[in-house]
Parts: sequence; C-alpha cells; structure tokens
Amino acid sequence: MAAIVLDAVTKETVVNTLPALKPPHDSLVRSLSAEDQVLLTRLLTEPAFFVDHPDFDKAETEKILLGSSARLIHRLATRFVEEPDEISDAVAAGERVPALTHEKEKHLFMRFNFARREITKALEESTKKPLTAAATRRMLAWGYRVLATRSVIVRVNLPLVLAMAKRTRLTHIDFNEMISEGNMALLRSVEKFDCGRGFKFSTYSCRAILKSFSRVAMRASRYRGRFPTEFDPSMERSDYADTKRAGVKADCVDELKDILVANIADLSTVELTVINERFAIGKPDFGDDTSPKTLEQVGHLIGVTKERVRQIQNKALKKIRLALEEQYLAA
Repeated sequence: MAAIVLDAVTKETVVNTLPALKPPHDSLVRSLSAEDQVLLTRLLTEPAFFVDHPDFDKAETEKILLGSSARLIHRLATRFVEEPDEISDAVAAGERVPALTHEKEKHLFMRFNFARREITKALEESTKKPLTAAATRRMLAWGYRVLATRSVIVRVNLPLVLAMAKRTRLTHIDFNEMISEGNMALLRSVEKFDCGRGFKFSTYSCRAILKSFSRVAMRASRYRGRFPTEFDPSMERSDYADTKRAGVKADCVDELKDILVANIADLSTVELTVINERFAIGKPDFGDDTSPKTLEQVGHLIGVTKERVRQIQNKALKKIRLALEEQYLAA
C-alpha cells in the first residue's frame, strides 16, 4: 500500500511505501456489520492518499472543519457525532444547493482531505502492530466521513457535467455515455483537487471533464474506422440452418420412437430394454428417472456385465439402422 501526500507548499508528490499492514483480529472483524466490513476491506487494500495543507498541523483545525473534536456516537460505534451542516443537510434532503462560494468550497475540500489524512495516519500505525478495536472503529468513522463529504462535493458539482456535455455537442456520441464518462472524471477530480492553490474546483474539474469527452470521441472514431455502419438487426446471421437442423433431429427422434413402439426392427425384449434405458427414450420429461443410464447401471438392471450390455446395444442399434434405411428406401 502506498500513502501519497500532495504537499500544498512544495507542490511535490511524496510517495512512501508502507510495510505490510497488520489487520485487526478476526474476532473484531466478525463483530462488525457487513457494511463496516466492506469499508474496512477497502481502507486496508486500496492506496491511501490525501492532499495536504499547512493548516492540518494546527491544533484548532479539527474544530474549525468539523465543529468539534471527533467523537464516536458510542464506544462500539463506527460513526462520529456529526455537527449540523447547512450544505450537507440540504444535499441529504434532496434540496437544490446554489453554487458554493470559494470559502465554503475550500472548507469542504479541507474537511475531505483532513479525514483522509487521519485514515492514512491510522494505516501507518497499523504497520507496527495490529489495529486495536478502538483504532479500527475510529478509522471506519473517518472513512464514513470521507464518503459523506465526497458525496456532498460530487452532488453539488454534478450540474457541471451536464453543462459541459451540452456545450460540447458531440452529435455522433451517445449522450448517456458522455454523462457517464463525465461523472467518472468528476470523481477523479474530487480525489486530486488541491484547494490550497487558490483556484475554484469548477476550473479544475471542467478541464478534466472535457478531456474525458475527448477520450470518448477518440474511442468512437476508432470504432467507426472498424465498423463504419450502424448496427442493423437485419444483417445478423440467419438462424435458418439451426432451425432446420433442430427440426430434422426432432423428426429422427420421432421415427426412432415409432420403430421402437412398433418394434419394426424386430428387437428382443432385452434389446428393447437396453435401448430405452441407455437413451431414455419414451420416458416423460419430468420425475426423478429421466436421464440416460450408464452401461453399468443397465447391466445391474438386466443382470449382466457392462461389456455384455455394450454388445447388446451395438447389435440393437445395427437392427434399428437397417430398419431406418428400409423406411427411407420405401419412401
């Protein structure tokens, strides 16, 4: 696992390779809910990174960003007590949120990356000793806070994708595909945006969204080069041969049944039993005994060895084949 820290002062990417993580004990993991276990797996297996900011080292930063120090709802909880937040509450209620001011946007991104920083610190500590129950629950609480804050940022900025898609006007590209690619670009932008540079998020994300549209257009151009026509169901391969083959097969089975029922091939009682049991001919399509039997099973049924059953079967099939040929010649 790699912890990637983007420093807002030096603007350089610092990569630290963490030693093998020591996950919590199995008993602790089993005591968590299914949702908690899924999130814990993601935190322990996916690369952890955050965009750093000089204010994160200040003692009052946590209170400024979160309203108070991080407190679990109760000792065994995996979520923090959340202070009332106007933007988050409006998004959760499905209300329309106006464009954020630069300060509110910066506050959200600092809160997002501060939570990711706390997760990275917990992961670094888990390289020395297994995560304790308390540390695991706090890390999960920070993880849920990351997800909640990212959801708010994304939902507030989703109109950017629609606006860029309408402005681009790529008529030969499916509009839904453009929206999908734009949404993915928006998510990547949220992960990488550095609010410490002083720019608005829309300035950064719109460029990334437009680049994603360009990639869609390039893929479509390559596809058009190989398949210059639209999909036409009438040009699909006909299933006439398969249908005819299935009909011939059904007719052959019916003829074979007629030969066995009337015993046109002059089969003995033992031969009839072997053919009927080996190929499950004349049995209903329901019940427990509908599948063909093996040579050994038929041998047990009539009291002979499986080699003898094979000989009887071959002799009976030869008689049936002669009877079929005589019918074709007569026709």
